[in-house]
Amino acid sequence: MRSNLDYEAEYIEGFVENIIYRNEDNGYTVFNVVYKGEEITCVGVFSYINAGEFITANGGFVKHPSYDMQFSIKSYEFKAPDDTKSVRRYLASGAIKGIGEKMAERIVKEFGDDTFRIMEEEPERLAEIKGISLTKAMDIAAQLVDKRDMRKAMMFLQDYGISMGIAGKIYSRYGQEIYTIIKQNPYRLADDIDGIGFKTADEIAAKAGIKVDSDFRIRSGILYVLTQAAGQGHIYLPWTELEQGVTALLLIDIRDMERHIMDMAIDKKIVVRENASGEKCIYASMYYYMEASIAKHLIELNIPYSQDEAEIGQRIAQIEEKNDIILDDIQKQAVHKAVLNGLMVITGGPGTGKTTTINTIIKYFEMEGLEIRLAAPTGRAAKRMAETSGYEAQTIHRLLEICGSASDSQNTGMHFERNEDNPLETDVIIVDEMSMVDVSIMNSLLKAIAVGTRLILVGDVDQLPSVGPGNVLKDIIHSGCFEVVKLEKIFRQAAESEIIMNAHKINKGEPVTLNKYSKDFLFVKRNNPDAIIAAMCTLIKEKLPDYVHADRKDIQILTPTRKSAVGAQRLNRIMQQYLNPPSADKMEKEVGDTIYRVGDKVMQIKNNYQLEWERKSRYGVTYDRGNGIFNGDTGVIEDINFFSEQMLVRFEDDRFVYYDFTQLDELELAYAITIHKSQGSEYPAVLIPMFPGPRMLMNRNLLYTAVTRARTCVCMVGLEDCFHEMAANESEQKRYSSLDLRIQEMDNL
Repeated sequence: MRSNLDYEAEYIEGFVENIIYRNEDNGYTVFNVVYKGEEITCVGVFSYINAGEFITANGGFVKHPSYDMQFSIKSYEFKAPDDTKSVRRYLASGAIKGIGEKMAERIVKEFGDDTFRIMEEEPERLAEIKGISLTKAMDIAAQLVDKRDMRKAMMFLQDYGISMGIAGKIYSRYGQEIYTIIKQNPYRLADDIDGIGFKTADEIAAKAGIKVDSDFRIRSGILYVLTQAAGQGHIYLPWTELEQGVTALLLIDIRDMERHIMDMAIDKKIVVRENASGEKCIYASMYYYMEASIAKHLIELNIPYSQDEAEIGQRIAQIEEKNDIILDDIQKQAVHKAVLNGLMVITGGPGTGKTTTINTIIKYFEMEGLEIRLAAPTGRAAKRMAETSGYEAQTIHRLLEICGSASDSQNTGMHFERNEDNPLETDVIIVDEMSMVDVSIMNSLLKAIAVGTRLILVGDVDQLPSVGPGNVLKDIIHSGCFEVVKLEKIFRQAAESEIIMNAHKINKGEPVTLNKYSKDFLFVKRNNPDAIIAAMCTLIKEKLPDYVHADRKDIQILTPTRKSAVGAQRLNRIMQQYLNPPSADKMEKEVGDTIYRVGDKVMQIKNNYQLEWERKSRYGVTYDRGNGIFNGDTGVIEDINFFSEQMLVRFEDDRFVYYDFTQLDELELAYAITIHKSQGSEYPAVLIPMFPGPRMLMNRNLLYTAVTRARTCVCMVGLEDCFHEMAANESEQKRYSSLDLRIQEMDNL
């Protein structure tokens, strides 16, 4: 212990000796400061800091579990060195490029305590020093000015409550313009800076004295409401709903909404169109043009191919005989349409022969000598597609060769190597689980498909729509412009599964018998949330693993809600305690209200295109690596390292990812997940709590999706009435999309 330090102190000052660690994305920094003659470790968020800086800081000492006492900095200021020793130390630290220890010694020897004034006010005099040209002297002065201006800007932005991490992004984007922008139109920040939304910009605007009815505020509010709507799956909002949303957000009476809408349309921020009913619809430009682009590409791909029908039938017969399968007439029709059309859709529920149909199409095109690529939206779905077809399948992101660099126009930190300038080199592309595909990924996929490539889209149109905006599969079918085959016959082997039979009954609104004696469709009656959870704990730990021959980590709890007595958040806390309790040999890290522990099941909750993953052999040798972990990917915590401040997660397919502690907000526990998050996944067994919740969530569509996630067994625990009410509730959440209209418009050109 350091005997001469006061660990109750809330203030320190001293030189930054060295930077130990820095996260360039969010500015989190660990560094040493020489304070009272001793070196102490400091942590905080700094948009700018270098070794050699002299800082004064407010905060407090905290005890780190591995590294003893640290000073956690809440606020700070830089101070210019004001004596010869301090100036020499600063210059020798490397803070100014081009000046090392020897050069720093010569400069200070020449100018003494006046060094900093000379460098700022008479920089040409630095050329008097041996080894410094006039050009180099001016460059040194420019660096000093840049650092001074940045420090000043940081202090200015902090006065508006802007965090240091975000302040760094703002200064990097605008430089000295920040003063004008903050005082005149801080809503530009919401448009230009990743991590700043309308509400943050609105708080800054209030502090800057911007009027609540300013044009800037109203127009930013319009874009914010449209962006929030996209987060709920909408491509556009009807005029009246948009107006209501903006009024509720801004809490003012907007009398000239039409003027704002028209001005924003002229500026190409939004698009105004009428729907089939003549109602005005307002789009954020990005989503309107995505739908228009998708429609254009789909129409271009939809070209007819000529081939003798009898010859197609003979080929199908050969495949049936060789593979000992029998296709029904609808399945054969699907193969015919795949051969004769550049674009087609296959849809159907579980057990209706989608897999057999796809495999027949693959074998047909193989006989033709064509190259085929298979893809699905998620890793789980791609893996299942590969297992059922026997052919390699990839996620759409990997098919398009995702690159994690921040060079795309929308600053999302990624782009695809495959695009209109570098299309996929293949003859046929088959995409499964199309109900999960949103407009963004569909637009990227179609840009990378050259005309003349056959595209076959497969999915269950009755599943939940994509998490992202749009209704791609449903709208493509509804447009009426493409060949669509709907498989409805349930085959004999599938008919033996009560999961499949009851899923179809749920979808059709037919009555379902519930009991706990079924082989694979179980219902355990419990009357209250605690009893439901207790029963699920017993099932997942003691009963189901042996019954379905699976590890308990592979058994998934699916719940309609996040926040309720049986919502994902509460279930995760309880299941963690029950399935992975704390122990002396398990490291754990607390982040907010969540404790992450080695052995925990976790899920990525946002797309991160830059996270690096690697696969290793059992000897620890890396044999594959790539970028990108996506919303819905699940894994297990392998290690928590407080020295490197990282957590290691092993995702499916043995992809290992190191997360900095500052990135842990991208993860959440995944013993229980919402049904929406389960899309495209399949589990050996699924547990579903049955307890009343919001009517808009407790519907047939959600129940059908949950039941069809189970491969071997689905077990519902709770109230029978809740099940029957969900099955009877046909009210799906309305989703505003218009891809079908864009397709029809394009088809009529």
